Amino acid sequence: MAEIQVADTDDADAVVEMWLALADGQRKYGSHIPAEPNRTQIRESVLRHITGDQLLLARADQLCGFVMFTVEQGSFEQDVTRGIVENLFVRPSFRGDGTGSELLSRAEQRLSDRGVDTVALHVMADNDRARQFYRAREYTPQRLELEKSIE
Repeated sequence: MAEIQVADTDDADAVVEMWLALADGQRKYGSHIPAEPNRTQIRESVLRHITGDQLLLARADQLCGFVMFTVEQGSFEQDVTRGIVENLFVRPSFRGDGTGSELLSRAEQRLSDRGVDTVALHVMADNDRARQFYRAREYTPQRLELEKSIE
């Protein structure tokens, strides 16, 4: 299994490339987010997450995965403090070895240390493997988003 580390700004370009791979992969599940047109935005987001200590990396001989997370800053008062796992990605050749579980666990711990008592994330409805991964880690549906094309 990979070693989990805090990201620094030297890692930004590699994380951006991995995020682009994540975005490309999600297209087959119906994601509306194209990778390349979002390169600049994701680079800015990656740098914000790095400087905010909200991005962890998994390294073996190479960078093999990452997780981006934050404490939710919504405009409505809630009866929980929510953390958000915004992106979790593990290169396909490292899937199944515990790397994704460890990234998620470490992100949850960091969020807990920041006062979070509930963690939320999004997963594409058609991505059965990801849904099974999160279900096995005790994530349950809280809200369903429905969509309809009107073209």
